[in-house]
Amino acid sequence: MRHGVLAASIGTAALAGLLFGFDTAVIAGVTGDLTRVYTLTPQTLGITVSAALWGTLVGALVTGKPGDRFGSRRVLAVLGVLYLVAGLGTALVTQWSAFLAFRFACGLAIGGSSVLAPVYIAEIAPPRHRGFLVGLFQLAIVTGILVAYLSNAVVGALVDGGAWRWKLGVTAAPALVFLFLLARIPDSPRWLLAIGREADVRRALARIGLDSAAAEQEIAAAQQAALATEDGDQLSWRRHRRPIVLAVLLAMFNQLAGINAVLYYLNDIFAKAGSLSPDRQAILIGGANLAFTILGMALIDRVGRRTLLAVGAGGMALCLSAAAAVMYGALGEALLLPALIGFIAFFATSQGAVIWVYLSEIFPAAVRARGSSLGASTHWLMNAVIAAIFPTLIAWSAGAPFAIFAACMAVQLVVVLLLFPETKGVSLDMMHRKMEA
Repeated sequence: MRHGVLAASIGTAALAGLLFGFDTAVIAGVTGDLTRVYTLTPQTLGITVSAALWGTLVGALVTGKPGDRFGSRRVLAVLGVLYLVAGLGTALVTQWSAFLAFRFACGLAIGGSSVLAPVYIAEIAPPRHRGFLVGLFQLAIVTGILVAYLSNAVVGALVDGGAWRWKLGVTAAPALVFLFLLARIPDSPRWLLAIGREADVRRALARIGLDSAAAEQEIAAAQQAALATEDGDQLSWRRHRRPIVLAVLLAMFNQLAGINAVLYYLNDIFAKAGSLSPDRQAILIGGANLAFTILGMALIDRVGRRTLLAVGAGGMALCLSAAAAVMYGALGEALLLPALIGFIAFFATSQGAVIWVYLSEIFPAAVRARGSSLGASTHWLMNAVIAAIFPTLIAWSAGAPFAIFAACMAVQLVVVLLLFPETKGVSLDMMHRKMEA
């Protein structure tokens, strides 16, 4: 029963990832309809797709402090309401400006949950399984992406007129489930301890499956780590320089791979290459993303974060180079799908599986949510910029985006090998010492 509460708590927080993936990828199935309904140019289409991403940047920036103050679970409930309102709003509005506003609100929820859900999971997960359990958030994201592609295909087949509104509106359903489940899980024991509620800490630890002796050991270790941390609850460059640099670099390279640009504009990419049946090929991409994310989760606590990042960067550089060659006409268009599936496979097993785990590990407890917020906001800033300029760039030169992404992955390989430490198996309470070494 107690371990059931732990599983339910992690599963509920991971469900924020499904909303994340669903609400970001669903736009891929309606770009054509939005262009027609709102008479969009390539530039205004980029603005429309990136509207949610600018919201994610703001959401990631502003939720760290409330998360540290009020707890991840409670702030996630507010974000769940935003998911619900945004899903219904985008489906019902008739003005382009209103559509942008609701997509921005959706982005606020996505950005905030990208910070707080991994933090919540990391704070309640046993250290030896933390990589796998926080990785469930990424698994939920790619599941949400696949569900979005499947949902778009099913709704498109069943609904004749106004299908795009239904494609967007169905995202409200999992938001309702998320809100219901959040009310049934405990606050993070580490957050309760940070605000001095020791009696509630013991009750929360008991609910997630620790006996009294183990609970006391957990409390003592967390208190000792807190005493060893100077500068209180302030995130500072002087004290936290190394994790800040790692968080920013990891988040930047995550987006410089081009993953979200590919996912958002997948149908447009296949159409540009002259490929047939983009909807079915999108489902194949989504399926590969899910399958290789599962592989990454299986490897992350065995192989380690650093190794996965390095191997993934090299593999992505090769696959993106092949995609660029196809788009430039140097290779046949039949090779585009294998190249993109290979790219997705290397991304999902490396960057996809690692990013939220690593961001939730490298900062000390007092500033964990704000440190993760810094990494997540960098991630979303890069995402928004790339998504906004991608339609214009690919219209100018079909192969250029993929060549740029490939070069960035080659640089990432070198940076990871030179700068990134391994965090596999290190307890959160000792992580700040490793970062200061």
